[in-house]
Amino acid sequence: MSRKITGVLTAIVTPFDDDGALNPPALRQQVKRQLDAGNGIFCGGTNGEFFVLNEREKVAVAETCMDEVAGRASVVAHIGEISTRETIRLGKQIAALGVDAVSVITPWFVPLKQDELIAHYTAVADALSVPVFMYNIPARTGNTIEPQTVRTLASHPNIIGIKDSAGSYESLSHFLEAVKESEDFDVLNGPDSLIHQGFVDGCSACISGLANVAPKEINAIWSRFNAGDIAGSHQAQESVTGLRTELYKVAFSPAVVKKALQLMGHDVGNSRYAVHFSDAQLAQIKHIIHTWLQ
Repeated sequence: MSRKITGVLTAIVTPFDDDGALNPPALRQQVKRQLDAGNGIFCGGTNGEFFVLNEREKVAVAETCMDEVAGRASVVAHIGEISTRETIRLGKQIAALGVDAVSVITPWFVPLKQDELIAHYTAVADALSVPVFMYNIPARTGNTIEPQTVRTLASHPNIIGIKDSAGSYESLSHFLEAVKESEDFDVLNGPDSLIHQGFVDGCSACISGLANVAPKEINAIWSRFNAGDIAGSHQAQESVTGLRTELYKVAFSPAVVKKALQLMGHDVGNSRYAVHFSDAQLAQIKHIIHTWLQ
């Protein structure tokens, strides 16, 4: 049985070299930074640019993370593909690496009914030996997992939770309410703005993209909460508000997160998808880093 997923899992970036190829040594360095801060790893997700990685690279990312973590923290790997068949195919390869759980985004491009989502997740969970988290991010996929659907799927013995990245407190609270009677089913918070509130309301963990840039600062939200210092946890959340709001105004993550890491001296390369930073934007990011992290 895999360990309970708690605390902060960093939605780790996927470093590329100067030619745009996967850079495993740089990924190891980023994983080590997170472990040193007390964080676990969520790999191959949105901040990991899964949408521009091929199957071999996705497996290599998870393998590198597992090797560097070496049992010291939780590792959840994203395996969602546009089809059920390909999700299962990738999931079996990732499961063989020994990850604690996998995360499955809803299929995208094609609008799906709730019963079709139920069929998709049931098939994936039936086919895999590793525990499954559903992953709700409707702004990117066009498909929303509804609370009643989550309540239905919570009864599946191999579906252990949902990662909600819809971006609103309303969405998060509806999922928490839907599964409050479901034992051994967890809600993972996605938005960096709701980390503290998510823990207060019952989330077992958060998946944080901002932790790439501020690993210790994000971990403080959890560690203080876990120690019973609720006010301190709230204060830690407030301390990263400026960093979060200002940085994400510049460009969509993960590109802006990777650029910030570059400017902080980390060899993570550029994002693969089409993005360009002007000199003014670079200066803006430098100012944000200096203001909020120095």
